Order: sequence, then structure tokens, then C-alpha cells
Amino acid sequence: MTRRPALAFACAHMTDERLYAHQLAALESAYDCSVFVFRDHGSMAGMAHQVLSAMPERFTWVGLSLGGYAAFEAIRCALPRLERLVLIDTTAVADHAQRREGRHKDIATVQQGGIEALIPELPARWLLPAHVGNTALAELMASMARSVGAVGQFNQQTAMLGRPDSHADLARVRVPTLVMCGRQDPVTPLADHEAMAACVPGAQLEVIESCGHLSTIEQPDAVTAALTRWLRATD
Repeated sequence: MTRRPALAFACAHMTDERLYAHQLAALESAYDCSVFVFRDHGSMAGMAHQVLSAMPERFTWVGLSLGGYAAFEAIRCALPRLERLVLIDTTAVADHAQRREGRHKDIATVQQGGIEALIPELPARWLLPAHVGNTALAELMASMARSVGAVGQFNQQTAMLGRPDSHADLARVRVPTLVMCGRQDPVTPLADHEAMAACVPGAQLEVIESCGHLSTIEQPDAVTAALTRWLRATD
């Protein structure tokens, strides 16, 4: 019996399995889908190991933001295991000083006021301005952030503070690669995705219109359609 292709969905900062709910509903009949939420590891190595230890020998890595950063660590330590690579709303650029300062500020905010102190800031920070007032999206983001919790937030930020520039690692990739982002992503802009796609021979760049940083929930239909097309073309 031929096994279904295995897909590992790696979650973004302050998100859980619901980040990929629309995509999973469309793909789980044809693919062996696993979702990974990062709460317990304060390093990219730990996050990559969490995924690698649970997946078969060869699989497709789908990572959004933090999930993409963990993918770069997998490239560094276990490149032969990656069958395909999907990078969504992420960047291979290491944190600049202002972003590092912002991470330390967020850690302090949660340490002082709990996860609830940070939640109100997230929609305006990550979403397309037209989506900031979407109550359902805001409630989903809040619920996912609570699911990750204060300890998870600290671990995720600690891991991201330690990540290197990963363009040279991406340049080693020789498997089918899809790079996708919201056109108006305010956190990891389109130019960063163009640079990542340029690193990988044959990589496909997909731009999701009217969309910010959380494309899988901001424009789920468009993301699922693009991902499904690409997976079928590269199966």
C-alpha cells in the first residue's frame, strides 16, 4: 500500500493548530498531516527536533513565520529528510536591533501582566489594517495566544532571539520549494520572500492579495487553493 505523502505544519509565534484549520480540512484526506505547536523549547534546535522526531524519514515541511524559522534549523541539521519545503510569511533575515528590542519588550510585558497584557496588541501588529476590526479573527488570535501561554511565549521569543541569518542555508536546498506571503505582510515583507525564493533553484513565489502576516487565517481560501495546486503539481 502506497503511503500518503507526509506534511508537517509548523505553527507561528503565539498560534496553535487552528492556524492551519482550513488547510488541514482540505488536505487531510490525501495527505498524512501533522501539526506542531512550539511551547516547550527555547531554541530553534529544540523546535526542529520536535518535528523531526515525530515525522517519517521523508516529509514536506510547511512553516509560517516561527514555523519557517524552525524549518531553517531543519535544513541545517537534517536537509536530506526534507521532501519539499513551504515557507509562508517568514524571513531568512536575522533579527535587527529594533526587532530584538521588541522581543525583549514583549517578554517583559508578559512577565509583568501575563499573556492577557499582550493579546490586545496582536491584531494591529500582524493583520492587514482592513482585518484588524474582524472580531472572529481577533478572538481566534486571542484564544491561540492563551493556548501557547506565558511560558510558551517566553520560549518562542528566546528561540527567535538566537536565530541566525539563513540565506546561505536556503541556498543548499534542492527540493521543490514554495514561498508564499501576504502582499501587505507588515512583519516579514514581500521583499524578504522574493529574496528567499531567489536562493532556491526553481522555487515558486505565491503572493496572497489583501493579506497581512497570518495569511492562512486572513485569506484561507486563497492560501489553501495555492498550496493544494502546488502540492498536487509536485507530488
